[in-house]
Amino acid sequence: LASLGGRAGFIGKIAEDSFGDAFASDMERVGVGFHAGRMSATEPTGRCIIAVTPDGQRSMSTFLGAASLLEPDDISREAVQSAAVVFLEGYLFDRDHAKEAFRVAAKYAHEAGRKVSLTLSDSFCVDRHRDDFMDLILNDIDILFCNEFELMSLYQVSDYEEALGQLRQDCEFAAVTRDKRGSVVINGHDVVHIEPEPVERVVDATGAGDLYAAGFLYGFTRGMPIEHCGRLGSLSASEVITHVGPRPLVQLSTLIPAHMR
Repeated sequence: LASLGGRAGFIGKIAEDSFGDAFASDMERVGVGFHAGRMSATEPTGRCIIAVTPDGQRSMSTFLGAASLLEPDDISREAVQSAAVVFLEGYLFDRDHAKEAFRVAAKYAHEAGRKVSLTLSDSFCVDRHRDDFMDLILNDIDILFCNEFELMSLYQVSDYEEALGQLRQDCEFAAVTRDKRGSVVINGHDVVHIEPEPVERVVDATGAGDLYAAGFLYGFTRGMPIEHCGRLGSLSASEVITHVGPRPLVQLSTLIPAHMR
């Protein structure tokens, strides 16, 4: 989001270790406001080993570490209420105190008239917390991000169109990514198909969903039409899949078409 020219902040937990230092330094270097709690013991900073196949698909072995210890008291009311949209990461939903932290963040945001978004993160994560996710979506979420497999897992159906139909009833705004088939964005009862951005070769899909959400939210917070939000999401994701690693190698703002600036 910062690479696109927007203002972003981070709320989370890291440890006082080398990984925590590197993460904090990276966030500050790209201009992200940093509201992270530092832990001196208990859990180290989270980390992930990612195996990437020749076709660009990835398999992740993740240790959340300190990140999973997010608590309601870690949520800064000031930071949340200064943001147009709060983005909640579904991977953190494994512990009850983190679930409560999500609800506190949503409460603060809605008190200030802000929007709350959620990414489902992973179909296995959805399987573990389906009922709690549905409760959060129905009561606290304005914008949902997911891929088609996470969506079908959420509604426990094997048909994508059936799952999409149910999603339209439950969410005001949503974006569903479909790999080579592009994405679908929902605005009320309107459904818009977004074509994928062409790339010469998919090297590493790591971070594609996160970059899509960043592009979408950049457009959304600037009042762009929903199809432009989806296009910016697709453009952002198309950059990160052309190289190894989940962070863009170019300033994403340079990819924004002139008519969307």
